[in-house]
Amino acid sequence: MTTQDELRIFQRIAQAIERLGPAPEAKIDIKSANAYTWNAETKDLIPVPEPHSVDLKLLVGLEDVSDTLLANTLQFAKGYSANNALLWGARGMGKSSLVKSIHAHVNKQIPNSLVLVEIHREDIKTMPQLLHLLRGWVIRRFILFCDDLSFDESDSTYKSLKAVLEGGIEGRPDHVLFYATSNRRHLMPRDMIENERSTAINPSEAVEEKISLSDRFGLWLGFHSCTQQTYLEIVDSYIRHYHLAADPAALHQQALQWAAARGNRSGRVAWQFIQDLAGKMGKRI
Repeated sequence: MTTQDELRIFQRIAQAIERLGPAPEAKIDIKSANAYTWNAETKDLIPVPEPHSVDLKLLVGLEDVSDTLLANTLQFAKGYSANNALLWGARGMGKSSLVKSIHAHVNKQIPNSLVLVEIHREDIKTMPQLLHLLRGWVIRRFILFCDDLSFDESDSTYKSLKAVLEGGIEGRPDHVLFYATSNRRHLMPRDMIENERSTAINPSEAVEEKISLSDRFGLWLGFHSCTQQTYLEIVDSYIRHYHLAADPAALHQQALQWAAARGNRSGRVAWQFIQDLAGKMGKRI
């Protein structure tokens, strides 16, 4: 055996020993912030000192879903049982804004009780490592948040998420919840589900495998396209909040023209109109 062969053997032994050793601990103070982003490459959390959120009362038209999600989140922050939540439906209707606003609202009621950890959709496969990290931090309660979650036909990541949410051996830690937003109720495109139904030997079982992921969420909160009246009420709430004094009738007409140019009425479109209006008034909001 040559010296090079011996060196390669020693290297493999060293690598094996390293894999058997404990994972390195995160080099952060978990009390340093109320929000973090998950870095899947370094397997660490990046503090967000001032997470962006809007006042909960500005989310007009979302009162029913807001009350439900707030009650669930408050239960969790107080140490009681609570459910994972899927916020699904029309784009631009405030799904992600509601999650961030409720996080901020709960932390005002119960200071520093709740940590929001954002995980990107492409990093879902690393959630087991994130949960492993959080298991050691029972001093705080965490909501893992994934915005715009969905899966395509060739993506098997959803199976990992199913196991993490409920079906894994370790289970989800009691001090961790998972909130997600999606445009799709079952997180899968409709044509993908229909294709499974038409080509599988046992269609019902094939479809069940695809849509059972959404069953892991105890709360399904639907967001629907807003009416013209609701859209104008959203605009009016921003005008009052930011003191943008102007003729209401004229502003309504401008807001409707703005929405028509974009082919959509939503909370996001209303906010974009207000941003444009404030800029034209020489204000920054």
